[in-house]
Amino acid sequence: MKKIVLLLAIACTTLVVSCRETETKTVIKEVEKEAEETEGALERAAKKVDKEVNEEIDEQIEKIGDDN
Repeated sequence: MKKIVLLLAIACTTLVVSCRETETKTVIKEVEKEAEETEGALERAAKKVDKEVNEEIDEQIEKIGDDN
C-alpha cells in the first residue's frame, strides 16, 4: 500500500512540474524590400536557362569556325 501511495505521489509531482508554463518571447524583424519584382520565378529561371543555352551555342559556333 505504501508503494502505491509513493508512486502516486511521484506521478502527481511529475505532472505538476512538467505542466509549468514556460516564458516565450516573440521576435519580429522588419525588412525593407529592395526592388519590386515584375517577373515570377519561372520567368527568371527561363532567362537564366536561355542565357546558358546561348553561351553553349556560341561556344559550338566558335568551335566550328567561320566558313565565309
